Amino acid sequence: MRSRLFVIGLAASLGAGPAAGQSPQTAAWVPALAPPSRASASELRDVVERFSVDWRALRRRYDTAYSAERRAAARGFLDAWLARIDSIDFAALGPDGRVDWILLRARLVHERQLLVREEQRLTEVAPLIPFADTILALADARRRLVTVDPENAGRTLAWLADDVTRLRTAVEAGASGDTTRNARKPTKLVAYHAAAVLGSLRETLAGWFKFSDGYDPLFTWWASVSYQKADSALDRYGKVLRERIVGVKPGDDEPIVGQPIGRAAVLEDLQHEMIAYTPEELLAIAQREFAWCEGELKQAAREMGLGDDWRAALEQVKQDHVAPGAQPALVRDLERDAEQFVVQHDLVTIPPLAHDLWRMEMLSPERQKESPFFLGGEVILVSYPTDAMDEADKLMSMRGNNVHFARATVFHELIPGHELQGFMTERYNPQREAFETPFWVEGNAFYWETLLWDMGFPRGPEDRIGMLFWRMHRAARIIFSLSFHLGSWTPQQCIDFLVDRVGHERANATAEVRRSFNGDYSPLYQVAYMIGGLQFRALHHELVDAGTMTNRQLHDAILQSGPIPVELLRALLEHRAPSREFRPTWRFADAAVPSRSY
Repeated sequence: MRSRLFVIGLAASLGAGPAAGQSPQTAAWVPALAPPSRASASELRDVVERFSVDWRALRRRYDTAYSAERRAAARGFLDAWLARIDSIDFAALGPDGRVDWILLRARLVHERQLLVREEQRLTEVAPLIPFADTILALADARRRLVTVDPENAGRTLAWLADDVTRLRTAVEAGASGDTTRNARKPTKLVAYHAAAVLGSLRETLAGWFKFSDGYDPLFTWWASVSYQKADSALDRYGKVLRERIVGVKPGDDEPIVGQPIGRAAVLEDLQHEMIAYTPEELLAIAQREFAWCEGELKQAAREMGLGDDWRAALEQVKQDHVAPGAQPALVRDLERDAEQFVVQHDLVTIPPLAHDLWRMEMLSPERQKESPFFLGGEVILVSYPTDAMDEADKLMSMRGNNVHFARATVFHELIPGHELQGFMTERYNPQREAFETPFWVEGNAFYWETLLWDMGFPRGPEDRIGMLFWRMHRAARIIFSLSFHLGSWTPQQCIDFLVDRVGHERANATAEVRRSFNGDYSPLYQVAYMIGGLQFRALHHELVDAGTMTNRQLHDAILQSGPIPVELLRALLEHRAPSREFRPTWRFADAAVPSRSY
């Protein structure tokens, strides 16, 4: 953390001098309290905030995962809100109000679509967990404060234990090659998802039992033994699904399975994100960007004396890493370099408090299995080997987090990237956090990588290779994630692609794919980095290159407008009020100016 004197100096360099009556110390921490340039003018700000608060409250009340009662309540809530939104006089709204109306309605429609997908997933695994409704009904009744009948509860649990045991026996028979009518042998994919639902059901049943156990003596007398049998049966059944069908051995890393959503769902999600391209068109864009990166990598390799062998150049760059224990200091210095570059070129306003807030923590070895590189925001999480990791894993982590790779991503996570984004979106149009899209959040952070590239931030061919590695990686993310969700690639093919075509360390590629498909990221999340970045590049061309706005004016306006789909942001910045029937039409990939070639 830099000194307070540096913070004050930074504010002055940004043109944020003290207002009348303010001391320099006050101005360093509290900006002039004049109306901000993108203060919310939306008539629906309170409406959106009310939806967000009520939606969170509803999901806290109906918190039983996979419950039909929970889905029914959510459906009723969403339908009521759709009717309410449709009754608003759209024509009477200003541009910001219209944007919030369009986004809130789109959010309601998309949440309904997600409920349908959840039902479809449950239908797929239902033959393996026919007892699910029994467990969910117990939990839902407790949430409704229905008084439990101890004797009936004990009988229900005894039946449940027997039913789960019968199913486990049938699956074990199928796994052993039994072809009798009762034997069952699900696919690995279905078994993996069934095991995940089963684990959730086991937790739900435990919560239901613990609520009354010990507080109601009759309940404990009738139900305790039967509950222990049911819990044990669920545990053994889950192990059979994972170990006998999926093939996960005790102590193994979690397998990468994921859930391909199919082309129709991808199109639904693209419509929700307001991207006017088909999956196939996005794949073509990614291939074009990938080829550009390869050409630039060859040029950098030639400057390093390695001819067109960019893989040899990449290998040389990977060797330039700091010693164990030195990564935090490297990250600190790299952020200072990037922030000073942004200040010198007057690219965006950096409030002094935003500069001072960010902090650093280290990622645990377990988390590095899913996040082999940086994670960021107000706290940057640094991935680097610990003493307990295997020798091979240590080397791969150090190579994958080398000086030049890190220099290309630290500012993505901090300033002017995610840390500055979070700071500003909490303070300007905060209602629009309800509409947060990775095409804005990740797209804007990636856009900064491309802008700094164009402005000469890389110091030489090694730095350019570091930036190009990540740029190629973002193109590869589009290719492997869409190929997976369209059903044409397996997770292993995705890993091999990252290793063979991008130059990832295999452990890092595995972690990247696991993060993409096993985590809680939306199906289009990995697509959003480069595609969102291209949207911002096109916006920069239309407004800055045309002389309508300066860099700083554009970037401040982006941060103050909220994390919304970029096509609607474009309409606001170009003073065009969208229509009630707004649909995405912007072909931004053709309008985005190609990056500078070295």
